[in-house]
Amino acid sequence: MHLIMDINLLWKGILTGLAVSIPLGPLGILCIQRTVNRNWKSGVFSGMGVALADSTYALIAGFGLSFIMNFIKTYEIYFQLVGLFVLILLGIYIFRSNPTKQIQEYKRRGSSHLQDFLTTFLVTLSNPLSVFVFVAIFTSYSIVLQFSHPLEALMTIGGIFIGGTMWWISITGFASLFRHKFTINALFWANRVIGLGVIVIAVVFFIILQTRGI
Repeated sequence: MHLIMDINLLWKGILTGLAVSIPLGPLGILCIQRTVNRNWKSGVFSGMGVALADSTYALIAGFGLSFIMNFIKTYEIYFQLVGLFVLILLGIYIFRSNPTKQIQEYKRRGSSHLQDFLTTFLVTLSNPLSVFVFVAIFTSYSIVLQFSHPLEALMTIGGIFIGGTMWWISITGFASLFRHKFTINALFWANRVIGLGVIVIAVVFFIILQTRGI
């Protein structure tokens, strides 16, 4: 009986991880850009950083850590501004990146997958309002984590991380299939479009949040 319940929680966690990862926001675009400009592993590790940050906020939401959520809610406008600022800087960096120099640098130094992982992890953490997305999802699934049942919490949060990672492996794998078709000139313009897209999406998200009063 407990095994069936644990598997059910794991499955719900995987579905939740997929649900929050599939919408292709700025960080999704970044993962694809790194895959095309560098390699598949770079994109996967970048996606895993996003998945771990999402799992962290899911942990906060699942345990109902109200003091953290109240703090986030109180200062939400500042968190939104910080998140917007970080994403704009990220967009500018991608826009100005030179694919020729990047390729030469990675051939000389190799790709730091830890750096790929940490950058997306920290950028995702800069938007703690994600915790309320998980509050809504957990409410619809009737999921409440309890400190007295650590295995249940592990299955749920682990499932969210697995679901998110599955999505990033799939989407970056698809991008990797076509990365060799891009010429240097195409990569140059792709960086321009992607960088501008990240900035536009960040600004639009911020305006929508302010309009809805979230």
